[in-house]
Amino acid sequence: MPELPEVETFVRQLKPALVGKTILSADLRWNRTLAAPAPQKFREQIVGQKIKDVSRRAKYLVFQLSSFQLLIHLRMSGDLLIKNSTIGLEKHDRLVLKLSGNKSLIFNDTRKFGRVWLTANQEDVLGKLGPEPFSKEFTPQWLHTALHTRKRQLKPLLLDQTFLAGLGNIYTDEALHMAKLHPVAASDSVTAQQAEALHEAIRKVLKAGIRRNGASIDWAYRGGQFQNYFRVYDREGTACPVCGTEIRKLIVGQRGTHVCPNCQTVR
Repeated sequence: MPELPEVETFVRQLKPALVGKTILSADLRWNRTLAAPAPQKFREQIVGQKIKDVSRRAKYLVFQLSSFQLLIHLRMSGDLLIKNSTIGLEKHDRLVLKLSGNKSLIFNDTRKFGRVWLTANQEDVLGKLGPEPFSKEFTPQWLHTALHTRKRQLKPLLLDQTFLAGLGNIYTDEALHMAKLHPVAASDSVTAQQAEALHEAIRKVLKAGIRRNGASIDWAYRGGQFQNYFRVYDREGTACPVCGTEIRKLIVGQRGTHVCPNCQTVR
């Protein structure tokens, strides 16, 4: 958390408020929040930069500045807030960027897992990511071929950001259930017809998540409504919405995984 729909929601909320603002100062309150460059260089380079755009790549927020890109990965508990610069800071505020117009962009991160990069070439950080689920590259044919090339269990492979960028635990469980595929099924056993169903399911659940501003399942991300429409995720012991069978929770690749044992079977 957050996954692609939640990060996309952040982008849509932040972009109108931030584009055109100039960064006046940078208060790095926990140095390890910064992945690169060194803190002193970060402060020197970011001050005076104008925010030209806000976008997303996978689960990364990408702030296009005058001369650099500011990348933020929220990880488990990261949050981004825009506040008036006169408002006092909170205990878990890790980075505060004071902006023109008496505003501040604040990165708050209770668990300290989130990371920030300032780079002149975002591909140094993002270059190993797989295709975006909404990109032209991501086709049913590409997915079928790629699944057979990797030969891994389906869920761990879909969570691998170098394979496909943006999916996490929630939307992978939802997509696999919609496509009627079991999370531990071998990727090279997926037929062309099943790959087409999985391709459609991935896009459909992500679009539904974005439409409902993501899913809010704990204190780390607020404001989403998609949790009210889960098919299987976090619904252990309740009835499958398709067949009524009791949903079960498994551990797959060290991740809690929710399945319908009737709709999703292993060959």
